[in-house]
Amino acid sequence: MTIRMTINGEERVYHGDPQDSLLTALRASYRLTGAKDVCGEGFCGACTVHVNGEAVPACLRPVGLLNGAEILTIEGLAPQDTPSALQAAFTEHDVVQCGMCFPGMVMSLTAFLRENPAPKRAEVKTALVGNVCRCTGYERIIDAVMSLQNTEGAQ
Repeated sequence: MTIRMTINGEERVYHGDPQDSLLTALRASYRLTGAKDVCGEGFCGACTVHVNGEAVPACLRPVGLLNGAEILTIEGLAPQDTPSALQAAFTEHDVVQCGMCFPGMVMSLTAFLRENPAPKRAEVKTALVGNVCRCTGYERIIDAVMSLQNTEGAQ
């Protein structure tokens, strides 16, 4: 089966098993390794990407259902190696530790901030529910998001 998708603005064709997960296609076929293969059950959020603008766990999306879809990964979020405002805030607040959850959190929070550019602290906590991090207490992550309140282009 041939599946046509736009990944990070580039037309791509997938010639493989339509039951393969989007995560498998991204990592094995396109060498886009930002989405991490951690739990394989959609629980941890480490593989979060945007499909047609919605943050989803790539491990649970069969690629066969994505014909014509627009996919955005962490690699396509900030072209030309210029970090997004959220990525810069994560760096400024020393959020990144081991790095396994970082791409998924950025993708989840980018989608969240697109819908809610001036969230309350409690809303950010709720937005993080689908992202598991074993290295931090989440406070620096929330602080980083809150620091974007007065920043243009938080995405």
